[in-house]
Amino acid sequence: MSNGSEGATPGFLVWRLSMKWRVAVDRAVAPLGLTHAQYSLVASLYGMQRSGLRPSQRRLADHTGLEPLYVSKLARALEGAGLLERTRDPRDPRAVQLALTDEGRDVTRRAITVVHGLLEQLLQPLGGLGGPRAREFTRDLATLLDTPLDPFTEHDENKQEQT
Repeated sequence: MSNGSEGATPGFLVWRLSMKWRVAVDRAVAPLGLTHAQYSLVASLYGMQRSGLRPSQRRLADHTGLEPLYVSKLARALEGAGLLERTRDPRDPRAVQLALTDEGRDVTRRAITVVHGLLEQLLQPLGGLGGPRAREFTRDLATLLDTPLDPFTEHDENKQEQT
């Protein structure tokens, strides 16, 4: 473990890893005119479009874990850059559907390649992206992401000790 990680809580390590990843992705996709948040949006949209979907801003927000208002702001900026188009959903006039433009697909493919290289670097100590430790790590992360968190639920340490 690195010097700053000795005795650290899992929450602190998750936060540090997420910050390390965000900064690395920000730097890597900046030459393509993207930020980490914009990359998350266009890469998710790219995958959804490849599956035949044309998601609404809300659906994309749910998929990425970003706030709907933030997705709307990012989508407007990406639309202004010519990377995506926003149109009203014919089935629901309140909803806005998103789709990558040709330029958006090109930029996104290049960004995915760059970020995939970063992911390979990050997971190298676990045997690389395809290794068993990385697959186990991915399962563990998915489990943690699927665990609901309620900041208003009281945690009773005595109850934990008694069970």
